[in-house]
Amino acid sequence: MDRKKQIENLPADVKEFYILLQKLKNHFDKNFIAELDRSLPFADLMFDRWERAKFLGFGEGTSVYDSCCIFGKVTVGINTWVGPFTVLDGSGGLQIGSNCSISAGVQIYSHDSVQWAISGGKEKYEYASTTIGNNCYIGPNTIIAKGVTLQDNIIVGANSLVKDSFPQGSKIAGSPAKIIQ
Repeated sequence: MDRKKQIENLPADVKEFYILLQKLKNHFDKNFIAELDRSLPFADLMFDRWERAKFLGFGEGTSVYDSCCIFGKVTVGINTWVGPFTVLDGSGGLQIGSNCSISAGVQIYSHDSVQWAISGGKEKYEYASTTIGNNCYIGPNTIIAKGVTLQDNIIVGANSLVKDSFPQGSKIAGSPAKIIQ
């Protein structure tokens, strides 16, 4: 069934609400395009990312998009940007420092279900705290595995799989990630 037919078949009060939501979305979208030259998903248009970060107890000046999924105990320092469509898994503890850039699509984990899955559910999930230091850049679509520590001033290239910890100032990339400079 196409969208127009679905809308036509809605009860009158639901249809009216849908039309109001569409107008609201269009209003915000036009303003964002005019002022910031960007168009965002509806929830990211509606909800302020700095207010969300403050509500979550993250540091002053930090922002986190509404499309970011956050689980467990996650702490984030000041002036950190957490981009859209990210996953912050703090089920085993996750600490992200100050002045970091966590790019779109990044997934940071503090648990995995490998042993649980291959044992047919007999083994438990495994948990290990994950830490991202201060002044780190995590490139788009990077995955950081449980238990990793990235010390301060690290650059992680896009599409990397980070399974190991790295010292301060490292530039890493790849799958698995390795020091590139």
